Amino acid sequence: MKFKKLGNTDEQLSAIGLGCMGMSFAYGPTDEQESINTLHRALDLGINFWDTADMYANGENEKLISKVLVPNRDKIFIATKFGFRFKDGKASHSGAPGTYFDGSPEWIRKAVDLSLQRLKIDTIDLYYAHRVDPNVPVEETVGAMAELVKAGKVKYIGLSEASAESIRKANKIHPIAALQSEYSILTKDVEKEILPTIRELGISLVPYSPLARGLFTNIYDVQNLGDDDFRKSLPRYQQEYLENNTKLANEINDFAASKGVKGTQLALAWVLNQGDDIIPIPGTKRIKYLEENIAAVNIDLSQSDLDTIDTILKKYPNVGERYTEGSMKLVNN
Repeated sequence: MKFKKLGNTDEQLSAIGLGCMGMSFAYGPTDEQESINTLHRALDLGINFWDTADMYANGENEKLISKVLVPNRDKIFIATKFGFRFKDGKASHSGAPGTYFDGSPEWIRKAVDLSLQRLKIDTIDLYYAHRVDPNVPVEETVGAMAELVKAGKVKYIGLSEASAESIRKANKIHPIAALQSEYSILTKDVEKEILPTIRELGISLVPYSPLARGLFTNIYDVQNLGDDDFRKSLPRYQQEYLENNTKLANEINDFAASKGVKGTQLALAWVLNQGDDIIPIPGTKRIKYLEENIAAVNIDLSQSDLDTIDTILKKYPNVGERYTEGSMKLVNN
């Protein structure tokens, strides 16, 4: 396993982390034992950077991870997030309808204790604000997070889907170790302002959905997505954009095959190629795909390869928004 430094810290994290959301939430049927086996295999492969959030199945994802985390605490750098709350107190396994965001200091103090209880640990390695609350100054949110660091409940703090302006404001209150935002060959929003800002400040980028939510896998089509799979509601999987995106995925997969790799591996290698300060966290609940993802660490892309990918992307620009209109309102605040 190759390792990368987390922001301005001395922490060495695996070049690819593990997104654990789908083990309990949003991506169809779950299988606890299969997920636990996958977590153990991740350890075997040297993946020491695991990502979860309190909202994933209303805390059940954190409880699942604790079963492997606790006996292997010294081997795992655990990240979790706070902020999304369910209006009726219950999670929907198909996504997050009926949620609202709470970045208030009062909720942060409660949320961290709940996550610590579910994870069964004393300190969270990296604690993210899952979004920036448009109704709470980011300085107040980060100020409350900084108190958690002083209390020993959190080691480092991060933001997710924050704007360049919010990142600068936050970093003045307390050093931000990482920004988690969606980044893939289909979603490059961060490249214009956000990536230059965090590089200036020495903050790592942790891309979620680096595989464009499975668009480059050849294991399903939108017709086969179950009602408990939140992708079914996303614009990119609607008929208006699906034809464009299917053609794009097919060409990426064909190019990957010409290099002797899978489309998912090529897409992940592209993200890894964007800099040593970028640590993607592709999610999976199955060992097979975990092992395929890890292999991307050793894929070298030439400038010619990168140019070919760019050419394919330019042929199919009509990819659609990554979230619904409502969810996009909480992005880049």
